[in-house]
Amino acid sequence: MMSACAFAQGMGPSIQSPPANVRPPGLKHVGIEQHLNEQIPADLAFRDESGRTVRLGDYFGTRPMILNLVYYKCPMLCSEVLSGLTSALKPMKFDVGKDFDVLTVSFDPRETPQDATSSKAKWLQRYGHPGAEKGWHFLTGPQESIDALTKAAGFSYDYNAKTGQFAHATAIVVLTPEGKIAQYYYGVEFSPKDLRLAMVQASNNKIGSLTDQILLYCYHYDPNAGRYSVLILRVLRLAAVATMALLFGFMFVMFRRDVVQKSQVGRAH
Repeated sequence: MMSACAFAQGMGPSIQSPPANVRPPGLKHVGIEQHLNEQIPADLAFRDESGRTVRLGDYFGTRPMILNLVYYKCPMLCSEVLSGLTSALKPMKFDVGKDFDVLTVSFDPRETPQDATSSKAKWLQRYGHPGAEKGWHFLTGPQESIDALTKAAGFSYDYNAKTGQFAHATAIVVLTPEGKIAQYYYGVEFSPKDLRLAMVQASNNKIGSLTDQILLYCYHYDPNAGRYSVLILRVLRLAAVATMALLFGFMFVMFRRDVVQKSQVGRAH
């Protein structure tokens, strides 16, 4: 009788793990491809949480935005993404609806404005900042609009007819006020510091403080890592400038002090 080991060797190719670049069934079309600097189509029609027909361009032109693609009845990942986003936005000094907007869009064409209303109420309550309802929009729409939006954002997913659920990746997308893709952040947890810098950079420095400008000089967004990384040379350069400024300041104070002392001695005589 053939041993188990010999059987395994004989059937090796059929039981080996698939190559790393081959995705399992059901995940073939799942992923996120970065489309940096590309325009999100402004003419795509959706419905907001009140049922009113809107176009994405209605939200362009004023403030930077965070776009996140979810579906409201998702049993797991989408809630985690929204929870992570809310947790990151909560401590930020920038406010939704004042300094930037959030577009949460369902990629399930079966969902309704009522679903969007329920989700909006839940996450606005957790966010807890007054006035956020004016800047955090929860949208639903037809398949053609969803397809065009997900294609533009580089977001692909698979639908499982047996379970009625979607297989999808998780990320949020930072947009400029004009609706161009500026940055991607992956996962379900996000850094408040990175999001703050992203908002400043996406706004072309129209929001933020001098400290933010200094941080943006010392940090650089890494699209591969999906976060800001420190630029050592720039930090050293800034430290050198600060050191020289302190040295010249000290020399100026000492020189002035010496002049004052000599002047006082001259008056005494």
